[in-house]
Amino acid sequence: MKNKVAVIGVGQTKYEANKSDMWQGDVAYAAIEKALQHAGVTYKDVSPDGVGIERILTTGEDHFIGKTCNAFWIHHYLGAFGLAQDNVSGDGTYAVYHAVLDILSGHYDIVLVVSITKESETSRAAVENCMFDHIYLQPLGFDSLTASALQAQRYMEKYGISPEQCARAAVKSRRNARNNPYAQEPLDIDVDDVLSSRVLASPIRLLDSKPLVSDGACAIILASEATARKVTDKPVWVKGVGNCYDAHYLGDRDLGDCDSLVAAAQRAYRLAGISNPLKEIDVAEISAEYGYQELLWTEGLGFCGRGEGGKLLDSGATAMGGELPVNPSGGVLAGNPLQVAGTARVAEAALQLRGEAGDRQVKNAGTALAHGFYGPCGQSQCVIILGN
Repeated sequence: MKNKVAVIGVGQTKYEANKSDMWQGDVAYAAIEKALQHAGVTYKDVSPDGVGIERILTTGEDHFIGKTCNAFWIHHYLGAFGLAQDNVSGDGTYAVYHAVLDILSGHYDIVLVVSITKESETSRAAVENCMFDHIYLQPLGFDSLTASALQAQRYMEKYGISPEQCARAAVKSRRNARNNPYAQEPLDIDVDDVLSSRVLASPIRLLDSKPLVSDGACAIILASEATARKVTDKPVWVKGVGNCYDAHYLGDRDLGDCDSLVAAAQRAYRLAGISNPLKEIDVAEISAEYGYQELLWTEGLGFCGRGEGGKLLDSGATAMGGELPVNPSGGVLAGNPLQVAGTARVAEAALQLRGEAGDRQVKNAGTALAHGFYGPCGQSQCVIILGN
């Protein structure tokens, strides 16, 4: 990218099954306050030198929050007024994507992105059912889980992917999560534990899935090049971005492939000057709610050929210490709420490049990939490349 935008601060809450002791504003504020301290900035309307956050982008879905215009409370709760504000109804990576465009447009110097979801306050399955066609698919009871089960079956049958390979992705993620203080479910499990856990929707099992309920928030602060160089000595530069969406109806695409991710990744790689992602990317944080998705998404990202996600995992290339560690944080499988998931991927990637990932740090990380998706079976995909 010719012009530069940097991540200058991040903040996350601990992800938990139930934060009933905190209102959604409290959860969001906890992440935002950490990001403000991390970046060393405040809001423009209270900044003594006039340098501060000028715009707030939230990610939230009215159905999950339980009220319309779900993001309008944020300024009041933060005590920040007179700032531009908008809401992205989708995964957090899309809000980061739009924040980058906001800054590149020249309209804003510093933008705050905040994602907050309390899945404990609603019925996730009922909300997800609303994203399907109301005439043909909603009456069948579709949600993300049941649709993903269809995709898992198609993918495994088409390419000969074994249940053991999908289970290994879950084992790797939850073990990695033991080094992440924010993770909801860090577990020391093995393949047998996964395959003997309760079936949720065949072939997806309880330990092969993200936690059924997750609450939490993540905040990211981005800035223009000139401002970033003033406020931090550890800017993490956005090197490339790309997104793409596919057909909505599940029967209108081959669920065993992820063409929208291929397109989104290629757009991001082109901007970042990446031609061989497996060799040129040092660490990847990808959004995988189920074990099979990690395998399928690594194919879409070009880390391996189609149908080779299982072989890539089996080779150890995506493990800690491997050629391209995937989800050192544990990822979504270890517990992130919907919509917050992608924001957390960007935050974790930024921490890796700043050398601040603690016990989950990948050595000498210089280029990182963050990924998020939205819609049934990864209908819409977003890829962000970060670098030092």
